[in-house]
Amino acid sequence: MPLTEPYDDHLPEEGSSAAAPEAGAGPGAGAPEPEPTLPEPVRQRIVALTAAVLPGLPADEVPVPLRRVAKFAPNRRARLGAPVIAAQLTADPLFRQRVTARVLADAGDLGAAVVEGTAPGAADPVEVAALAYLARPRGWRELIEASGAAVRAEADSAVVAELVREAEQRAGRAEHDRAVARVEAEKLRDELSRVREELGQLREENRQLQRTLRETQARERRANELLATERGRAARAAADTEAELRRARARLAEAEAAAGVARASAKEARSVDDARLWLLLETIGQAAVGLRRELALDPVEKLPADFVADAFADSSATTPAGAAARARDTDDPARLDQLLALPRAHLVVDGYNVTKRGFGEMSLEQQRKRLITGLGGIAAQTGDEVTVVFDGAERMHGLPPTPRGVRVLFSRKGETADELIRRLVRAEPAGRPVVVVSSDREVADGVRRHGAYPLGADSLLRRLARS
Repeated sequence: MPLTEPYDDHLPEEGSSAAAPEAGAGPGAGAPEPEPTLPEPVRQRIVALTAAVLPGLPADEVPVPLRRVAKFAPNRRARLGAPVIAAQLTADPLFRQRVTARVLADAGDLGAAVVEGTAPGAADPVEVAALAYLARPRGWRELIEASGAAVRAEADSAVVAELVREAEQRAGRAEHDRAVARVEAEKLRDELSRVREELGQLREENRQLQRTLRETQARERRANELLATERGRAARAAADTEAELRRARARLAEAEAAAGVARASAKEARSVDDARLWLLLETIGQAAVGLRRELALDPVEKLPADFVADAFADSSATTPAGAAARARDTDDPARLDQLLALPRAHLVVDGYNVTKRGFGEMSLEQQRKRLITGLGGIAAQTGDEVTVVFDGAERMHGLPPTPRGVRVLFSRKGETADELIRRLVRAEPAGRPVVVVSSDREVADGVRRHGAYPLGADSLLRRLARS
C-alpha cells in the first residue's frame, strides 16, 4: 500500500529529476521504476523512524514544512506529522539521505547488513523493509516484497489461528450443547415416564368418574320420580290452600264491614264528646269573660318585671305561697325548650355569667351584643318574655338596638345582678313559669326558693348555637 494514506502516492527513487538512478537500475533506463506498494506495517515503521530522528537534525537540514512537526511531542510527531513526513521523503531525496544516515547509525549491525543487501533470518521483516526503503541498496525492492510476504504470512497465520480458535470454540460449544441435549433428553424421558403414569391415573379416574356418573344418573331418575310425586301433592295442597284463602278473604270482608260499622259508631260518639267539650270550654270562656268584667280588669301594658326595672325598690317581698311547689332542681339543657314551651313563660338571664362562659375572649361590648342578638331570636321564636341582667353601676351607652320582646337591665350602684334577678323572680305572680339561666350556685339556690326553674349557662349557649 502507499506510504501515506492521505496522498496515495509512492516515494520516488532518488534519481527522479534531480537524483541519480538507484543502485541496480539498468544503465539504459530512461525513467525511474515505479515505487512498490508498501505494506501498512512497513509504511508506519518508515514514518516512525523518520519522526524519531527528525529532532536530531540541524535546523537548516530540516525542510520548512517539517520544522513545526519536529517540535511535536514524540507520540504526536509520527501520528499527526505522517502526511508531511511522507511528502518530504518523496519530494526531497537529500532529506531522505540525511534521515537514512541517522537511521542506519541507530540501527547498527542490522543497518549495515541491509546496506550490503542481506538481511539476517532472525530480523524483523518490517524493520528490514523500512531500512531497505530508506537506504535503497541493491535488491531493496525484493527485500520489501519479502517483508510484505512475511507480513501477509503472519496475517494469514493470525487468521488461521483465529479460525482454529473459533473452530475450537464452536467445537466446545457443540460439545456443551450435546451435553445439554443429553441432560434435556434425560429430563424428557423422565417427564415422559411421569406423563405416562399420570395418564394411567387419569384413565383410572375417568373409569371411576364414569361409574359415578352412571350412579348419579340413576339417582337423578329416582329423584325426578319423587319430584313428580311431590309436585302432585303440592298441587293438591295449593288447591286446598287456595280454597282456604278464599274462605279467609270472605271472613276478612265480613270483618271489614263490621269495622266500618264500628268506625261510624265511634265517629258519632266522638262528635258527641266534641260537642260536650266545646260546650264546656265555651262555658269556661264566658265565665272568665264575666269574671274579668266583674273585676273590671283592663288589659295591662306593663309586666311585673317592668315595675322592678323602673322602681329598683329595695323592699323585701315575701315568698308567694306555693312558690316552692313550682321549683325544679335540674340543669338538663334539654329542659330549656320544654320550659320555654310553657304558656306565658318568663326567661331571666344572668348576662355576664353566660357571656364569659360562652365567648369570654370577646370584649364586654361584643359579649353583650352577641347575647342580646341571640335572645332576640329566642323571643321571636317562642313569643316568651325575655329579660337579661348585667352588672353595672349605671346604664351602659353604645348598646345595640334592643330586639322586640327582650328587656335589658343593669344593676344599680350598690346592687349586684344576682340581687336584681332575685327581685325579678319575687315580683312574678305565683303559678307563672319563670326560667333563670345562671351557672352561679347562689343565684340558682336563691331563685329556686322563690319557685323559679334554675338552669345552667350551657343550656342557653347550646340553644343559641342551634339557632
